[in-house]
Amino acid sequence: MKEGIHPAYSDIKVTCSCGATFATGSTLGKDLHLDICYKCHPFYTGTQRIVDTSGRVDRFKKRYAKRGAANNTASGDDEAGDNK
Repeated sequence: MKEGIHPAYSDIKVTCSCGATFATGSTLGKDLHLDICYKCHPFYTGTQRIVDTSGRVDRFKKRYAKRGAANNTASGDDEAGDNK
């Protein structure tokens, strides 16, 4: 290998949003913060966790909750009006 063209490889500390920390080697040169790691990823844990970094899930639920309520009243799904 040529001398002087490769970045320095050092140990860094990786911190996840779930609180897990571990050490790894990297050329980044500074500590790293992750949103999902092997301790909280659904593939490894078998559980689902919704990662909502900018409120998208809440906005989606709010938008379609209004639409769902409008569809229920417009289609006549109320129980008092059934004459079966």
